[in-house]
Amino acid sequence: MNIFEQHESEVRGYCRSFPTVFASAKGAWMTDTNGRRYLDFFSGAGVLNYGHNPDRLKQALLAYLMRDGITHTLDMYSEAKAAFIEGFQQTILAPRQLTYKLQFPGPTGTNAVEAALKLARKVTGRETVVSFTNAFHGMSLGSLSVTGNGFKRAGAGIPLTHAAFMPFDGYMGENTDTLDYLESVLLDNGSGTELPAAVIVETVQAEGGVNVASADWLRRLREVTQRHGIVLIVDDIQVGCGRTGHFFSFEEAGIVPDIVTLSKSLSGYGLPLALVLIRPDLDQWAPGEHNGTFRGNCPAFVTATAALGYWRDTGLQEAVDRKCALVQTHLERMLHQHGVEGSVRGRGLIHGVEFADTSLASRISQACFERGLVIETAGIEDQVLKLLPSLTIREDELAHGLDIIDQGLRAALSQGLRQAA
Repeated sequence: MNIFEQHESEVRGYCRSFPTVFASAKGAWMTDTNGRRYLDFFSGAGVLNYGHNPDRLKQALLAYLMRDGITHTLDMYSEAKAAFIEGFQQTILAPRQLTYKLQFPGPTGTNAVEAALKLARKVTGRETVVSFTNAFHGMSLGSLSVTGNGFKRAGAGIPLTHAAFMPFDGYMGENTDTLDYLESVLLDNGSGTELPAAVIVETVQAEGGVNVASADWLRRLREVTQRHGIVLIVDDIQVGCGRTGHFFSFEEAGIVPDIVTLSKSLSGYGLPLALVLIRPDLDQWAPGEHNGTFRGNCPAFVTATAALGYWRDTGLQEAVDRKCALVQTHLERMLHQHGVEGSVRGRGLIHGVEFADTSLASRISQACFERGLVIETAGIEDQVLKLLPSLTIREDELAHGLDIIDQGLRAALSQGLRQAA
């Protein structure tokens, strides 16, 4: 029994899928204590969009620390926060003609979601929040109430209330517009659903199985929420910061949400940082009405400011688009060549392969790890193999990882045949 198994809680999860001790990492690669290298198609569940230890971020952080830059300020003003706010305004918001106010809650994604839900309820005076089937928004109670996963919800230990679930795009089949159902419920006094304070949505449901909402569906959702005076919250925690190509995942649809939540890759370096973007007239907080001890994580502001350098031109977005096409083509060809029933879906550099055999994705993930690739699964039954490489991964590294997935699929199919025999 190792030190982790002896002393750490049974709640640990990813280490069971990837049983080694990691020691260092650079770019798209991680190295364990035995010196074995692993190509990373996991990226810290979307935290490391720019890869491990990117030099421009590391050098900025080291310089800040070496001059004794202040590390913790709560919500007091700091040089590091000022630089981030100015950079974010100039590089991200202004070119997109967005006028959001910035709120820094506690440093994680669920902190941002909790703040967004609370604010929507405050400004509307209503309680219910609409979420969608297979959604994932976090593990604290408010975020969990709008999360669809039954296993995660059961861990709350209490009833999760003031939330209503509606079918996500495609949930009821290709020929059903699920927003017809949503609006009919909103209009019908007999539906049992009160007018909600907010609708919260992921444009791509990452943990839920890489379920992709179409641009048309997102535009119609924006129209429905505006028509009924409902706050639209886009949870861009995992699929923002360039994961789908554009900095914000909703840009392709041409919509402007009322509130946006960001975290994960916002700092670009794995340092905890979260941000809530708020339509100015909705910024009705009283001073201190919502807070968090670590809302002034200055080292994270420093790396987040340095990460904005990736967005001063369109180079990264264009690279992500090219790599997206490579991934899509390779995965579809792989299913065809192996005669495996499944489907490929995704945007940018988040892709999922859903297999008809729901056990196959987990077996492939295990086989890939044995061959030096870290790749996770998603979906309620872990039936989706989920690709989440860094946005900056080289194309030859990407191709190498895709080849390992081919090998992993072949090994998993052979294992299945042996077990059947």
